[in-house]
Amino acid sequence: MEPEQVDSLGAAAIIPTILGLLITLFLVAAMWKILTKAGQPGWTILVPFYGMYLLVKIAGKPTPPWLVFVPFVNFFVFLISPFGMAARFGKGTGFGFGLLVLPFIFYPILAFGNSTYSHPPAAA
Repeated sequence: MEPEQVDSLGAAAIIPTILGLLITLFLVAAMWKILTKAGQPGWTILVPFYGMYLLVKIAGKPTPPWLVFVPFVNFFVFLISPFGMAARFGKGTGFGFGLLVLPFIFYPILAFGNSTYSHPPAAA
């Protein structure tokens, strides 16, 4: 390859990288807001695994939140958690499916919209 071609490839690669970083920052801000709405410290989303643990915990699914730390099992926990998250914020199954399939759209809607978190009922 000629040097001009290499430079244009590098310039073309920077745009998707910057776009990816902006989407990631926007999702971190949305997750921070969701945790805050649920009464948890928002900064915990910046701590690897712990932030995800809290998101699963506030989803209120019957699975223990510590399963986030178990390899392969955590995949199934992450599959069912969006539906619990949607329910805790007063949304339906369709919204939960949106959280699962299009998280970069539905998590910001949940975070910055007017939905409120409802705490799970106390265990008897």
